[in-house]
Amino acid sequence: MKNGRSKKFVSLVLALSMLLCLPTFAGAEELSAAPAGTETAAPQLSEQTAPAASGDTQTAAPAVSGDTQGTEETQVQPSAEAQPGDAVAELQGELDKNGGNKYPIVLVHGLFGWGNTEVAHLNYWGGTDSLREMLGNAGYQVYTPTIGPVASNWDRACELYAYLVGGTVDYGAAHAAKNGHDRYGRTFPGVLPELNNPDSKLKVHLVGHSMGGETIRMLAQLLEKGDANEIAATTDGSISPLFTGKSRHWIESVTTLCTPHDGSQYDAKEEKIEPLVHQFVGALAASTGANLNDQNLGLDFKLDQWGLERRTGESYNDYLNRVMSSSIWTQHVTDLSIYDLDTDGSAVLNDYAKAQSDIYYFSIACSDTYASPFFPHYQKHYPNMNPMMWKSSDYMGCFVNYAYGHINVTPDWWKNDGIVSVHSAIYPDAVFKTKPDAVNKSYGTASDGTMVFKNGTQTGVWNYIEEITHTDHLNMVGQSQNKSLLQGKFYELAAMLESIPEN
Repeated sequence: MKNGRSKKFVSLVLALSMLLCLPTFAGAEELSAAPAGTETAAPQLSEQTAPAASGDTQTAAPAVSGDTQGTEETQVQPSAEAQPGDAVAELQGELDKNGGNKYPIVLVHGLFGWGNTEVAHLNYWGGTDSLREMLGNAGYQVYTPTIGPVASNWDRACELYAYLVGGTVDYGAAHAAKNGHDRYGRTFPGVLPELNNPDSKLKVHLVGHSMGGETIRMLAQLLEKGDANEIAATTDGSISPLFTGKSRHWIESVTTLCTPHDGSQYDAKEEKIEPLVHQFVGALAASTGANLNDQNLGLDFKLDQWGLERRTGESYNDYLNRVMSSSIWTQHVTDLSIYDLDTDGSAVLNDYAKAQSDIYYFSIACSDTYASPFFPHYQKHYPNMNPMMWKSSDYMGCFVNYAYGHINVTPDWWKNDGIVSVHSAIYPDAVFKTKPDAVNKSYGTASDGTMVFKNGTQTGVWNYIEEITHTDHLNMVGQSQNKSLLQGKFYELAAMLESIPEN
């Protein structure tokens, strides 16, 4: 990856870091202004909250195929209201009758994310509300780890493993030597150390938003298959169980939300770092009403393995400048998020991290664009989309790439949520050396639009649940719009995962 492109992605990362925290614009659904070059105004958003039921009352999962017909979309409108408590009560009642499991749910954040309220006292999962607490009050055991916000999926998977089972993060002897950073990282007490007990029956459900979906796929790959390079390089007995391929099976399901399985085709224009830092702090201050400064911002890049810990007494601006001016962004790009989120880098990940035969896989996409009525019908952003993503959304809505030796980006990638295309969010399709994972694009929801676990659901296959429309990439978790309905989606998902029969 070229030096210039690395700098561009660093700028994009900094810009994205503030999107979750921007306050909702008053009357956003009435906005009609569009950036220069927009061919037509966006259609008015309907008051309807969901399409009419299709009449399909099947509870069994459809056969695995590549046909996208029959996949139901949930129409989430800015003015919609929902009653998530009613939905979860009904689903919980069905669970009590039919049995299920009580496995913990682990919510894994994406690029530039965090677990709880470390940044400006805002929840990554829920914004002004805590989805972790809400689901906990409903009887679910939920964990929200904080792992490296800009690290590679390999490093993040190692950190997630240590967070769950406890111990010092081991990035692997071979991996550390290859990429030029320390082998060991921070130490965690472990929230579920029983997972490493070979006699335990405990499992977990992993749910990842954005890049978090790639991270949990990597963890599943390493746990179940190990890594040949780490086994060969570590002959002194110090190898982590994560890399041996001998760990017991303890991941019940993997669910991805708006995950760029095939990367994101957006290539940000290069911007200077300093203005973005001021924008970031200013946006956080505006959303919280707090007088934020370098003492209470709380953002940690967690790049200890690269020697970039925040020093005692170091101001946040000095810390940020030291991180952004580090040589890691130009010399070690294949071991950072800037590589894993590129379309080609994602294909390399897809060749390595495959769907495991004993794990259930589910995916959910979001979109917030519409097709222009003028040929060639580029996708344009809806006015309710966070304005910070208008530019990237419209760029993605018309971009193609047919260059030889690279992943081809075609018009079916155009529909997007501002950061990730719907195509990319369904399953890992782009590969260089292997066959793509199997996928059931017609898995869908129940006839009433709720998420349900269906009889005949296959493990080792991606089951595409739905596309939530009029919802941008970060509002899926930040929930500054359509809060009640989106909270209801998390209740539905939790109930669906808990309804998977224990075995």
